[in-house]
Amino acid sequence: MPSTDLIIRNDLKNVYSDIYTPEALEALAVLSRFNSTIKEVMDARIRRRQKRHNMKQWIDFPDAASVIPRTDIKVEDARIGAFEGAEIPHDLQRQWIQGTGPAARPNAPTETSIRNVAYALLSGADGWMFDGEDALGQITAMSLDNQRNLKLAIRRDPVFLKVAEQVAGEMNRWAMSFFGRNIISNWKKQLDFTTVIYRARGLHLDDRHIRDHEGNGLAASIADLALYVVNNYKTLHDAGSSVVLYLPKIQTAEEAAVWNQMLTPLEQHLGLEEGTIKTYVLIEQLEATFQLMEIRAALGKHFVGFNTGRWDYINSVADAVAWDESFIHPNIEAITMTYGYMRIYEDRVRRAVNTPDRNGRHVLWQGGMEPNIPVGSPEGVESGMKKAIAGAEREQREGAAGKWVSHWKMVHIIRPAWEKAGENNQMGRSFPPLTYTKKDAEDLHLLEPAPRTIRGARNLISVGIQYGNAFGQGFQAAALKPADFFGNDDVLYLMEDMATGEIRLSILWEWVHKGAKLTEDDPETGIQKGDFFTAELFARLLDEEYKQLLKAGNKDVHDDSKETTLPISLEITRKYVLSEVKPPWYIDLLNINLNNHKLDEAKKRISLYMESFHKNGSRITENLDFPAHQT
Repeated sequence: MPSTDLIIRNDLKNVYSDIYTPEALEALAVLSRFNSTIKEVMDARIRRRQKRHNMKQWIDFPDAASVIPRTDIKVEDARIGAFEGAEIPHDLQRQWIQGTGPAARPNAPTETSIRNVAYALLSGADGWMFDGEDALGQITAMSLDNQRNLKLAIRRDPVFLKVAEQVAGEMNRWAMSFFGRNIISNWKKQLDFTTVIYRARGLHLDDRHIRDHEGNGLAASIADLALYVVNNYKTLHDAGSSVVLYLPKIQTAEEAAVWNQMLTPLEQHLGLEEGTIKTYVLIEQLEATFQLMEIRAALGKHFVGFNTGRWDYINSVADAVAWDESFIHPNIEAITMTYGYMRIYEDRVRRAVNTPDRNGRHVLWQGGMEPNIPVGSPEGVESGMKKAIAGAEREQREGAAGKWVSHWKMVHIIRPAWEKAGENNQMGRSFPPLTYTKKDAEDLHLLEPAPRTIRGARNLISVGIQYGNAFGQGFQAAALKPADFFGNDDVLYLMEDMATGEIRLSILWEWVHKGAKLTEDDPETGIQKGDFFTAELFARLLDEEYKQLLKAGNKDVHDDSKETTLPISLEITRKYVLSEVKPPWYIDLLNINLNNHKLDEAKKRISLYMESFHKNGSRITENLDFPAHQT
């Protein structure tokens, strides 16, 4: 298909001609043939979800005798490692700390926006996952700004180098005040320390700027894969660096196989050896934990490791068992990586990465996210950092090759947990082999007693509304905390992204629709231990928390949002939580309102989405401001 058959919104092809290069457009055309395939597997997702809800079915392991869809690999062969995997490249052998965050800022000129990349590459992190998905704002053309900034930085453009020199000085000044020492001695040399990694958007999202030749929204995964790889693979190769991607929101081995079907043709198109593009997979979906080895096998030579992401995973569990009235989560703060099903999930991941393939190769396990940031009172920071370090030390003991941090200031605080151990990674550590029993399946849904309180509900509501507001302002990664703690520097802000917003509304939906029993008295509301969390109680708390946000200062709730994106976030939160049919993705309702600041219009769009999904399970994923006929 010629590239001219793709429809690019407005004049973006010219404005971003450095990203939509002829080579990139050609690659987009090559991969666009997979758009219908992606739509098919996403429809299959919704049908599986509906069937589980209608039949009240738990997720289970695939039949060992079956074949992984879109491959010729038997499930039983995948489970024993009878497939050819990847060799871990030199620049991924040691990934003690990976930072995560976007490469762009909303409504900012390049010289300001690209500072994000400078902080990342000067941070001392072994790798940095530049986010095209959960943490990257999508207002205006931010996804393209993200691509531009990465291209400029990877090529060491003078614009980037000028900014990097300035940022290095700022980072050292902070380090001197916090550690009593500099963290950057030679800023130019430091830029080459960190492996550049890119997280493409998941298969469930559409790009906001491209439609295919039939006028359908182009899968965001296709756009991100083509634009990032084509614009950067030569420069990365010349620098001796690998081309590395994180693949998010995969639910099945079939979906992993679809990714593989795109990766290999792109490599062929670019004249690259199969397996040149390396991929981590974020295990952030419950269904994926039932198919870990199958996902490894489906990605074959491209696959280098799993990541255990806490927030998305909790949301996926809540969504998968929305039909079970007895399955009700506790306060979000109680669901740590050592809680119930989370502990089981992490254990299965470490067993999967340490199962050798037919060549005896193991793969990497990158631990989860550390959301704390060292900003607050001395007491608050000290307490928060102790928790962060303890979490890092636990993951190292459990076998992780490293972990994530959400802010560059955390790199040198967390990294010593791995420096003390000294090993580049922990591949090949001995763990019991994976098993596939009824109890294994049941344990992946294991709940344990934990608090469920009004305080917990207020936290869910307050941060949930704040996150939707930040999203609408272009900050898909934002430092937030409950409104009751605004002005209290002993309570630290936590870095929140789309995943944390998703789970907050999912838990609230559970509490309202499954009749959650509260575990503590609350004198302020008069609620007593054993009372139910009702729709009426939710409405009361929603109103109270919203009023606090309206009164908040600009530092916590931007004044210019209080009559634009904040009321839209409130409306989305209300409609989502009170909907009898649980929406599959909070992000859908946010995406269809990007760049819209009118509440009346938002209400129409929310109703349109809900009616469509309730009627036949159809999700609206297209950019509603990009008509199909637009050229």
